[in-house]
Amino acid sequence: MPAAPGGTARVTIYDVAREAGVSASTVSRAFSRPGRVSSRTARSIREVADRLGYRSETVERFERARRTDTIALAISDVANPVYFPIIRGAEHAAAAAGFTMLLADAQESDEIERQMLERTLPLVDGLVITSSRLSDTDLRTIGKTLPVVVLNRHVSGLPSVVPDTARGVRRAVEHLATLGHTRIGYAAGPEASWADGTRWRAVREACHELEIADVRLGPFRPFVEGGEAAAQAVVERGLGAVLAYNDLVAIGIIRGLARLGVEVPRDVSVVGFDDIFAADLITPGLTTVGAPLESLGQAAVRNVIALHRGATWERPDPVVVPTRLVVRESTATPAAPRATS
Repeated sequence: MPAAPGGTARVTIYDVAREAGVSASTVSRAFSRPGRVSSRTARSIREVADRLGYRSETVERFERARRTDTIALAISDVANPVYFPIIRGAEHAAAAAGFTMLLADAQESDEIERQMLERTLPLVDGLVITSSRLSDTDLRTIGKTLPVVVLNRHVSGLPSVVPDTARGVRRAVEHLATLGHTRIGYAAGPEASWADGTRWRAVREACHELEIADVRLGPFRPFVEGGEAAAQAVVERGLGAVLAYNDLVAIGIIRGLARLGVEVPRDVSVVGFDDIFAADLITPGLTTVGAPLESLGQAAVRNVIALHRGATWERPDPVVVPTRLVVRESTATPAAPRATS
């Protein structure tokens, strides 16, 4: 082993490979092209390199050269309109800081998301990961490679930006209770969604405090067709009010109920979540819990760029962005039972 200045033996790539139980070429890829190495292997190699004190000139040159002034925004499904304002806000914040933004689409698949992120890592200086379907451990592993901010989800140990779901859901349940509803359904979204779990817990807590019965339906796919399937469950459970996982599901519920001869809001009140642009275009207009989506995208990008430039994240809790209830025509006082002949 060659001697380093001062007589200390210099640690080589072969020492790291031997200790980590991999080939020297795998060690090289872990530093120069991390997307070509599994996250578990890359983490093991970095831990061994840190422990042995491995800092080759090649790695140091690579780390200087890999600054690309590019960040990536990874989203769960580019076809979901909830992401349109988030993308715009993120793009504006990136451009203002002199950065280019890449957009990566996971297509609602954890496997596609994992592969997509591994391919993206070598190309960017930071990542904003929105509504991820990966585990907290996977996300923290990625966060050891480069700056990461998680959007619409709280991951312990990583910077996170989330909407104030509890407050927004509370306002929605209070609104329905004021109208006279005493039993509220929740049309759930994907089981792997952190946001779904948060929204359901908020519904249960608000209903419990207001002494209102809650009913969980689903899970359903987070699209209009998922809501159309949920409409049948709403009718079968005899619900007069339902809060949906998102606006697309809520729109699907309205469409599905219409096909079943059920009138909104006369027979069933429907509330969505996100306040996408289509919420005000359908008939009846959708009552929904709105979040400043463009501001969410801006905040996430500004934070990941700050981390790239050397800032530290010391707060244990996520940044919480306020929500609001937008009341439109899809909610009303329960109608009196129709007379039967």
